[in-house]
Amino acid sequence: EQGTHNPWVAGSIPARPTVDSPLSYSSYLRLGELLDLQTLQSDLAGHREHDEMLFIVIHQVYELWFKQVLHEIDHVIELLGSDATVQASRGLRRVLTILKVMVSQMDVLETMSPMEFLSFRERLESSSGFQSAQFREFEFVLGHKRRDVLTSFADDEATSDRLRTRLSSPSLWFSVCEHLRRSGLDLGARPLIEEATSSNEDVQEALIEVYRSDHALADLCEKLVDLDEGVQEWRYRHVKMVERTIGHKQGSGGSSGVAYLASTLGQPVFPDLWAIRSRL
Repeated sequence: EQGTHNPWVAGSIPARPTVDSPLSYSSYLRLGELLDLQTLQSDLAGHREHDEMLFIVIHQVYELWFKQVLHEIDHVIELLGSDATVQASRGLRRVLTILKVMVSQMDVLETMSPMEFLSFRERLESSSGFQSAQFREFEFVLGHKRRDVLTSFADDEATSDRLRTRLSSPSLWFSVCEHLRRSGLDLGARPLIEEATSSNEDVQEALIEVYRSDHALADLCEKLVDLDEGVQEWRYRHVKMVERTIGHKQGSGGSSGVAYLASTLGQPVFPDLWAIRSRL
């Protein structure tokens, strides 16, 4: 209905078409607006660079996938809150499939040569992928929470509010641990909701018990391992794509580029699930 509000999405759902304008494929998907969102800065400068269109479309598609992933993980957290283990695992399976698509999109972006990217790179000015608020939301909802990230969005009140809400809301990992507690497992002291996920010996002992005695919960945990691996794969492909495109030059928007991206590799989101591998 018109005015229905989703706390994670800016704006509200538009009114349904009237009887005089019945719903169609185009109006349902709002294609007129969607296909008018690719504004090439090189066009505005009077000289179109062919590959800028691909760059814009790929990154807009990534943002749409981030939106869907957040939507799915929010639903998984709700399912965990009602202790629906099997349904939560199914929800994570969809997220995993989306991540595979996101990784494969790197293949399309890598059809752009370094010189083709350089032809319009200066048009990006201060814009950078580091400014993707939805990716920061994705990190937060997984449990990789850092309050210092908020400083990058201080000039955008709406985005800052969204990130603060994510920061103060239960993450996926926190929700899984609460689900395990309600299943009768002793995970030791509860962490603060705003804390980033970190290794915990008590949690690891409980996880070993899960793997040895509860198939459904173990399957849920394995889906999380798949998710963690998928995120690390995406990060790796992103690093290599940037490296093959600009080498070790400074990144867009003044970021350190490859150096920073490489520093994020090999850092699991759910460290306890990896730590127990040698003990099973």
